[in-house]
Amino acid sequence: MIPRAALSKTIRHFSSSARACVHISHIGKTPIPIPPNVTITQSQTSLQVKGPLGTTSVPLESYMKLAYPQENVLTIAVEDAEVKKQRSMWGLTRTLINNAVVGMTEGFTVPIYLVGVGYRAALEDDPRGTTNGGNGRRLNMKLGHSHNVYVPIPAHIKADVPSPTKIMLFCTDKHLLGLFAARIRKWRPPEPYKGKGIFIGNEQIRIKSVKKK
Repeated sequence: MIPRAALSKTIRHFSSSARACVHISHIGKTPIPIPPNVTITQSQTSLQVKGPLGTTSVPLESYMKLAYPQENVLTIAVEDAEVKKQRSMWGLTRTLINNAVVGMTEGFTVPIYLVGVGYRAALEDDPRGTTNGGNGRRLNMKLGHSHNVYVPIPAHIKADVPSPTKIMLFCTDKHLLGLFAARIRKWRPPEPYKGKGIFIGNEQIRIKSVKKK
């Protein structure tokens, strides 16, 4: 015979009231402020953003719903938030549109730091010019190799070297800026024993202790 105290723990209590289950994207529901100097043009498949720094477009799915509840404020919604794909694209589309607005008005800047003895960077003219899609400039870096590392700068990237161990990159596209910064970092990723390498922004690594016999 099961004791009354144990019986109360084994019995599951069910509620007869219907439970409201509504999925909401906390990122997707956040309104996007639109500056006065930005023009937005919507089509069936994309959203064009035009600002002082240029023009870009963001792809739109057919189930995306855009609205302007206030002047210079854009909100995004989907037809059915219970559908997993629509819910996942909700927040992604909102982030892409916000990045496009910021990129066309202010742009994005990321610093790159060269940490290591003898690590240096310099900005110079590229002998190949703009033949390979570059802007005619390249980075000449000393990263502990037996040779210098030359990285051509793409046409959509603006680079500056304020000090021998710091590189500043500017671009209106956050995605392309991150790809080029990762391309530079790949030449000397940070290592965990001496903390040397190429660091992007506020990147930090955990230093490991050397195992001594």
